[in-house]
Amino acid sequence: MLNQHPPRLDRKICGRNDRWRFPRESYLEDLLGLAQLSRATGLDNENEMKIIDRLHIPQLQKILTGSIPKKPTQGLVADVILDCMGFKWELHQPQLFNSATLTKLYIFALSQKDTDPLKELEKLLRAESPRKFKKKAPVKKINISLKINDPLVTKTAFATALKNLYCKEAEVHKDDVLGVLASAHILQFPSLFKKCVFLMKDGISPCTIQTYYLAACKYKEELLIKACEKWLEMNLVPLIGKQIYLRTIPQELLQKVLKSQSFPKKCPFLERELGQKFLPAFLPLRLHGITKAKDLEDIKHINFFPETWLVRILANHYHALESGGDMFHVKDLSTQGIRFGLLINQENKIYSEMIGVYGFFFEIKGVKHGTSSYNFYMQRLKYSDASLPAKVCERRPVSLRQERLVKYEIRAQSLVNGNWQEFSTNALTQKFGLIKSTSKSHTLKIETEGNPIFVTFAFFFPVS
Repeated sequence: MLNQHPPRLDRKICGRNDRWRFPRESYLEDLLGLAQLSRATGLDNENEMKIIDRLHIPQLQKILTGSIPKKPTQGLVADVILDCMGFKWELHQPQLFNSATLTKLYIFALSQKDTDPLKELEKLLRAESPRKFKKKAPVKKINISLKINDPLVTKTAFATALKNLYCKEAEVHKDDVLGVLASAHILQFPSLFKKCVFLMKDGISPCTIQTYYLAACKYKEELLIKACEKWLEMNLVPLIGKQIYLRTIPQELLQKVLKSQSFPKKCPFLERELGQKFLPAFLPLRLHGITKAKDLEDIKHINFFPETWLVRILANHYHALESGGDMFHVKDLSTQGIRFGLLINQENKIYSEMIGVYGFFFEIKGVKHGTSSYNFYMQRLKYSDASLPAKVCERRPVSLRQERLVKYEIRAQSLVNGNWQEFSTNALTQKFGLIKSTSKSHTLKIETEGNPIFVTFAFFFPVS
């Protein structure tokens, strides 16, 4: 039988020591050999960082953090000085290696010393016992510097990130999470970065959606991007104009959400098991007051309301148009009347809006007199009136009826010294014609110091 010989060791010359190692063995456990190789090949300083990049820093971090004894740092003299953001930050070697960026800077700083590059790291890997030394050698401090151009990184956030190098579990306050995330990205501190991402996912709100989404895109964090998209899909419709304002939403995010199918096409939200508990809250909605085709199409697209509701709304609109505006489906003004409104403040003297319903056109108007007197009324306009804007009358049906029976109420509310003042015409029924004497409603006259004033015009067209 042939003798089985052990695997041969190929000889690799690394500097003057003529070191032995396996042919495919990496330099991770042989930092002195790497240093000798660098010196023997005559590489200049600009190439030093390229060698460092080939060290597979994550693996090197694992070796260093696992090999170096982690003693309490309290009372110990710092052995690394980080120059950054106008401060000198004192750090310790074992904790520094939690950051890939600081590890690279530290190795690069060692390579600039007169001694063999990276030789100090090999000493750290040997983890020699301090009992061999009768007297502690003085601490040799290594100076490193880091330039930060990210505007999200504040001194407080960066200090928090450095503090977490010494913590077993990341500690981040939600108010500083954006800056800490940016700091963790620069430091290449994965555990802290992930902690920030999870905090931000749980903290998405109308106040944070813009900054969180932009940060997620900047640092290419898909998990947070998807979370922002999902949050906006679920909250855009119910919170628009109240807590969410379009000017604060990044255009790219808004386009994604508007083009997406917020709810499954197969089943509207209110008919799903999750949405059925919300049915009582949506039943009182006056959806019949939505008469624009585009608005109804948008409601259909979000797939929120049952299809039977939308069919009933369209059927009622068609019936009213065929009946000269008569709203057979509306019986009670207080709960079913179509409502429009004006927001009155101290900026202008006259406030008005043009509206069109089933071929009839009206102007709702508020006029300020003096400092605290106001008049509110509604007035019917002829379809050919020059004051009617195109968006109100263009592509709209036109009724030629000379009179239109209207049941209406005008209400105004304002807050004065913490108390609400309320004014109303009460429910009135009137025939609105096209001549001056019959075209104008009853006028609600009020005196109030409140600002702003909320004015509501509620009406419907009874069967006539």
